[in-house]
Amino acid sequence: MTMSVPERKSGSEGKEEESEDESEILEESPCGRWQKRKEQVSQGNVPGVESASLAMDTEEGVEVVWNEVLFSDKKVFKAQEEKIKEMFENLMQVEHPNIVKFHKYWLDMKESQARVIFITEYMSSGSLKQFLKKTKKNHKTMNVKAWKRWCTQILSALSYLHSCDPPIIHGNLTCDTIFIQHNGLIKIGSVFPDASVHSKARQHRDEQRNLHFFAPEYGAGEDDYAIDIFSFGICALEMAVLEIQANGDTAVSKEAIVNAGQSLEDPLMREFTQSCLRHEAKLRPTAHDLLFHRVLFEVHSLKLLAAHCLINNQYLLPENCVEEKTKSFDPSAVMAEIKHEDRQGVQLKYSHVSPLELDKFLEDVKNGIYPLMNFASSRPHPVPRALSLSQEQVETVKTPTPEPQETETRKVIQMHCNLESNEEGTKTHLSLFLKMDDKLHRQLSCDILPTDTSKDLASELVHYAFITEEDSEKVAGFLEDAICRHRVRALASGSTQ
Repeated sequence: MTMSVPERKSGSEGKEEESEDESEILEESPCGRWQKRKEQVSQGNVPGVESASLAMDTEEGVEVVWNEVLFSDKKVFKAQEEKIKEMFENLMQVEHPNIVKFHKYWLDMKESQARVIFITEYMSSGSLKQFLKKTKKNHKTMNVKAWKRWCTQILSALSYLHSCDPPIIHGNLTCDTIFIQHNGLIKIGSVFPDASVHSKARQHRDEQRNLHFFAPEYGAGEDDYAIDIFSFGICALEMAVLEIQANGDTAVSKEAIVNAGQSLEDPLMREFTQSCLRHEAKLRPTAHDLLFHRVLFEVHSLKLLAAHCLINNQYLLPENCVEEKTKSFDPSAVMAEIKHEDRQGVQLKYSHVSPLELDKFLEDVKNGIYPLMNFASSRPHPVPRALSLSQEQVETVKTPTPEPQETETRKVIQMHCNLESNEEGTKTHLSLFLKMDDKLHRQLSCDILPTDTSKDLASELVHYAFITEEDSEKVAGFLEDAICRHRVRALASGSTQ
């Protein structure tokens, strides 16, 4: 996965012409959803990626990054083809709020060469390296709370990758491949597991500027999670001191790293970074262990736990439920109280809580800024996803006609149905919530008339749910029962419905 920052051209003359030229569509994905443009983005030091261009997601209407890996020798590509497919299939399953989203990939076979093209999320706010440089330029120091929050988010992403089945080793974690958004959300990009399938994949090691991010044992044998922990340690150190000085050399020396670590005033921060930078790989802690280090570990507040609970079950709640609820509160009412026998107690009133601050907090939790990683969290399980087109069928980059049909493989893990009759009793509004195993839930609704049969209604709703045949039968049966029960209750109460 690669995520990058655009190097946009500037100049007062011919800006409109440049803009029109850069927005020209050069190529389309096989499914027609992704449209490649001329404008290039920096590659973020990604192994094996020869070019990265801005592209448009025509379904979502947002910019994405179109990445290309070229193989000039088709024999080499054919020998590695199955391995490449397996690697990218694993990337398709990566789903975490602190990891740059990997959308799609396909293979393009030509007479002279082969290409692997993959689409990733576009991070317009820039890399962590750029942010740290700007902060240092403004003569500012790093805020310790921000440092802890960033470390927690990066470790949350690494813990997720390392606990995948099979484990995914990032192998290229630097401040150039970590991205920060304006709201403080951190995302790591350039997740490119098993990069050795490409002959150019490890050339990034030769770039002296980032050599200090790589563990001593990197590339010597089979890499494991310890190389990511070493890289994270350097990132954490740079985040704390803003920049590790190279002292005029092309590469940052070991002495410079030691001096940067000793310059940290907080002994816990020093211990934290030093544990990641141990020379022996087996002595380095895991990402999950680091989240329990004293410098990061905090007992989660009830507010944060409640926010995660609300976000995880949002599909069951009406839209804008928080806003509507806060409107009905009496500002003088007591929300919580702490009583003490020997002194005056403490009361918290609703007037002490700003609805705007609450909305902002919920949005930050939803975006992944405050991950719940200090508890024994469930490990990720691969979620199989079907490609728009089988790789054997992709021979050109033109959109096929008609567009290939996707096979739905996701599972419904929970159903919820709500039926409400209008005051006249002439019709009923039905809402169906389907919780899916990939967390992309579905919500469907329709109006029911007395003449509509429950079976037909269930079949029609399931048709638009886009779920597997097995789940379709379950959901249809569930809807029929719900509609029938509602009509029995309506008849018992004297309603026409």
